[in-house]
Amino acid sequence: MRKRRPQRHTSPMTATQKPGAAIEAFSFGEPVPVLSQREVFDYLEAMHNGRWYEPPLSLNGLSRVYRAGVHHASAIQVKRNILRSCFIPHPKLSLAAFTGLVLDYLIFGNGYLQAVQNRLGGVLRYDHLRAKYTRRALDLNQYWWIAQPGQEQALPAGRVGHVMEADINQEIYGIPDYVGGLNSTLLNESATLFRRRYYENGSHAGFIMHITDPTQNEQDIKDLKEALRQSKGPGNFRNLLLYTPGGSKDGVKLIPVAEVAAKDDFLSIKNVSRDDQLASHRVPPQLMGVMPNSTGGFGDVTKAAQVFDINEIDSIKASLLALNDWAGEEVIRFNPYRLSDLTGQAA
Repeated sequence: MRKRRPQRHTSPMTATQKPGAAIEAFSFGEPVPVLSQREVFDYLEAMHNGRWYEPPLSLNGLSRVYRAGVHHASAIQVKRNILRSCFIPHPKLSLAAFTGLVLDYLIFGNGYLQAVQNRLGGVLRYDHLRAKYTRRALDLNQYWWIAQPGQEQALPAGRVGHVMEADINQEIYGIPDYVGGLNSTLLNESATLFRRRYYENGSHAGFIMHITDPTQNEQDIKDLKEALRQSKGPGNFRNLLLYTPGGSKDGVKLIPVAEVAAKDDFLSIKNVSRDDQLASHRVPPQLMGVMPNSTGGFGDVTKAAQVFDINEIDSIKASLLALNDWAGEEVIRFNPYRLSDLTGQAA
């Protein structure tokens, strides 16, 4: 006798039931430290390619960061302007060449002058060599000019004068003092870009449009979706159209998703990152046109300028004057820093 297999009783799927959609969950990833794996470069010092040494920091990156934050750029420019106002032009060193030398020294921690000789072998003038494209050869008395890829040029030994900031890891290139404040500069830039995109979005906040009422015309949904897409400007915020026919009585809902996220403490981030940048450059805020947050202000600007001249400007002048030893003549000279020609008061 054949045994009969028990039958499984399954309830038929009704017309209103539909296969459930898979649930998708995602996360935004783990926090990434801003200083991750940077310490390994401290052991590399300055690598070379057989012809010249490579800088320990990307000079292209430093040049891009120069204009990333208004306070970072302003702190460098106020030092450049003070030094340029104190400089005494020399027949062999123009004001333009000196300005380029100072700007390179403040941004890259390195400044270069090239001696251009006349037909008799003497020095005709001193030109500014842009630090971004100047490299130090394996013979430390020689330099390379690498502005044109594939057309690198070895400069004659002894023709280039080099002034640089000190570094604790290597002695080939200088490192600017503000490196510790680069994260604050980039944070300040990111906060500004976020707020700019926030306002360019148009509605200043993204939302989810939730439609549960069934519709007989799918083209209406497509038209609505296209209208939402065309009504918003470019930016980081996007609007989502969600179509779920056969839903509850609340057919359409607008669910804002960016109102809370938009409270990014913009002013707090800007102020804190600004203070970090000023601390890394050691520039009084009143010399940069920064408005005080309190009614008391920043104090006497004259006294601040005098202390700034003694602590910072005199030190930079001493570094630049070292090029006179290389040139064999006093091509770099300075007048005292004067706060006002009317009062005759010198800082």
